[in-house]
Amino acid sequence: MRILFLVQGEGRGHLTQAISLGQILRSAGHKVVGAMVGTSPGRNIPSFFQEQIFAPVHQFAAPNIIYKAHGGGMNVGKTIATHLAHLPKYLKSLHRIHETVKQINPDLIVSFYDTYGGLYNLIYRSGIPMVCIAHQYLLLHPKFIFPENSRINQFLINLNSKSTSWLSANRLALSFREMPSAPELKITVVPPLLRKEVIRLAPQKGSFILVYMTHHSLSSQVIEWHRKHPDVHLHCFWDNADASEEFVFDSTLTFHQINSEKYLRMLATCRALVTTAGFESVCEAMYLGKPVMMVPVPNHFEQECNAIDGVISGAGVMSRSFDLSVIFDYLPKHVDQSEKFRDWYNRGQQMFVREIAEFEKSIHIRRKMQSEI
Repeated sequence: MRILFLVQGEGRGHLTQAISLGQILRSAGHKVVGAMVGTSPGRNIPSFFQEQIFAPVHQFAAPNIIYKAHGGGMNVGKTIATHLAHLPKYLKSLHRIHETVKQINPDLIVSFYDTYGGLYNLIYRSGIPMVCIAHQYLLLHPKFIFPENSRINQFLINLNSKSTSWLSANRLALSFREMPSAPELKITVVPPLLRKEVIRLAPQKGSFILVYMTHHSLSSQVIEWHRKHPDVHLHCFWDNADASEEFVFDSTLTFHQINSEKYLRMLATCRALVTTAGFESVCEAMYLGKPVMMVPVPNHFEQECNAIDGVISGAGVMSRSFDLSVIFDYLPKHVDQSEKFRDWYNRGQQMFVREIAEFEKSIHIRRKMQSEI
C-alpha cells in the first residue's frame, strides 16, 4: 500500500512515532509516500525527522498551544485569540493538505493526532480511509481513569481528540500497558511506538538522578532541593539559551542543554528519571527499567492524566513539584516493570501491521474502480 502520513508537528512525540511506524510499515512491504507536517512561528520541523522519515516532507501552517512564561502551563485565552486571528491562514492550510492528497493519491492516510485530520475528512470526503494514532485516544476509552473532579477538562480534551479523528476508519490508542480495545468506539489499544535509538541501548544502574525539565525556570526548585542534599549527584537537561552547553553548578549538579543523543545515553545509565509527564519520555524510561518521578506541567491536563496512568502502569510516582525527596522515598518500593513493558512493546509490530492490513481489500477495490473510470 502507498501510505501518506499527516503529523502534528508540535513537540517531538508524534514525529518520533511517525518515524517508528514508517520503519514497521516499510519492513512489511508498504511504502510511505509522504509526510505532511504542521509548523508554526518558532516551531520548525526538526532535522532528525527530515533525515529519518525517508519520504518527501510537505509543510503547512498549523495551530499550536501558547504557554505562559516560566513554565506556567497553557495560556488558554492567548491560544484561542491567536487561532481565531489566523483562521484564514489555517483554512488555506486545509486546502493545501487536500491538494497534496490529490497529487499523491495514497491508498491510506495515517494521522498522528493532527488538528486538521477530522476536518479534512468532514469537509473534503476524499474517500481515502484514515487511521488515527495517538496516546490521547486512550482517554476516550471507557475504562481510562481520570483525575478527580475533572469533568470539564475531560470533555475538552476528548472533544479535541474526537475532532482530530472525525470519520476516521479507526483510532489506534497508544498505551503504557495492555487494555481491552473498544471497537464500538473505533478504539484499538496498541503498544507505544519507540525510536530505534532507545531499543539499541544497554541499560545499566548508575548512581545519579537524571532530571528533564520543559522550562529552565523550574531549575530553581531543583537547586533549592540540591542545596539541602549536596551529596546526591544530579544531571539536568534544560532549555536555557543563556547557559553554556554544559553548565557545572558544582561538583554534584550539572545542567546540560537539551540534546537527544546525550539524554538517551544518560537515561540508560541513571538510577532514576525525574521529568514532566510526557508520554514518550515515560515509555522510554519504562523500557529501560528506570523508575520515574512524573511532574505534570501546571494546568496541563493531559500530562496529569499521563502521570496517573503511569503510576497505575508501574512506571513510578507522581509529584506536584521537583521535590526529589519524593523519588527517594519511592525507590525502595519500586517494582521493575521493564520485562512486562518490553513484552507488550514487542507485540506492537505485528499489531500495527495487522491493523493496516485490514484496509488492503477495500483499497484493491478502490484501485480497480479508479482504473475502470
